Amino acid sequence: MLKKNPFGHYLILKKWLIRYLGFMTHRRYRGFNQLKIEGSEIIKELPEKNVLFISNHQTYFADVVAMFHVFNASLSGRIDSIKNVGYLWNPKLNIYYVAAKETMSSGLLPRILAYAGSVSIERTWRENGQEIQRQVKMSDISNIGKALDDGWVITFPQGTTKPFKPVRKGTAHIIKHYKPVVIPIVIDGFRRSFDKKGLMIKKRGILQSLIIKEPLKIDYETESIDSIMEKIEYAIEQHPSFLKVIPKEELEAQKELDVTRQWDF
Repeated sequence: MLKKNPFGHYLILKKWLIRYLGFMTHRRYRGFNQLKIEGSEIIKELPEKNVLFISNHQTYFADVVAMFHVFNASLSGRIDSIKNVGYLWNPKLNIYYVAAKETMSSGLLPRILAYAGSVSIERTWRENGQEIQRQVKMSDISNIGKALDDGWVITFPQGTTKPFKPVRKGTAHIIKHYKPVVIPIVIDGFRRSFDKKGLMIKKRGILQSLIIKEPLKIDYETESIDSIMEKIEYAIEQHPSFLKVIPKEELEAQKELDVTRQWDF
C-alpha cells in the first residue's frame, strides 16, 4: 500500500489518480471526438522498461493523456481501440513524460498531472516568458535516466507544439547515453479539437489520429548526434521534406494557439 516509485510518489495514489483522470477524459477521445489508432499492437511486445516514445506535439497535455489511454488499452488486449475505459482499472504505473518544471508547477491541475508521471526539467533557454541561457542540469538528465530505468518515457523532441521545428539535441544525447528502445509516434487532430493547453475542448466532431511505428534502428555506439536527430525528424514526420501546404483550418488553429515552447527534450 505504501510502495513508492523512484521519484517518491505513492503508487496507490498514482493508480487512483490515473483511474480518475482517465475516466474524466475518455470521452474526449471516444465521444466528443474520435481517436483513430494505428500500430498499437507494438505496445504489448515492448520490454517493461528503458523504452522512449518520441512524438510530434500539438497541445501541452491532451497528447500525453491520449497516449496513456492507448498504451493501457493495448496492454489490456485492445488493439487500436480505447473502447471501454475499464482498461484503466490496473494501469501501467511506470509510464512517465518529460515536461518543463515551470509548466508543471504553474497551478493545482498541472501539479496533479505531474504526480501522474511527469519528469519535470528546467528549460535551458526560457523562463517566465524571458529568453535565457543556462547549462543543462545533470540532475534533469539523471532523472530521465531514472525514469527509463524504471519504465517507459514519453518525450517531444521538437520542444514545441509548432509543426516542422527542428529536433532538439537533448533527446539524441539521451538516446546515445541510455540506449533505450525508441518508438516513434505521429499524432494529428489534437490542435483542432483542444485549446493550446489541451484541457478544454475547442471543437467537437474532430477525427484525431495516433500512429505508433516500429522501433527506430539506431547504432548507439557509432551513430552521430546529427544522424539520430535526422532519424527522429523523419520518424515523427517533422523533417522539412514532409512539409506540404497546410490546410487553412490548420493555419487558423495555429494562430489561435500562440504557442511557446514548453518542453526541453
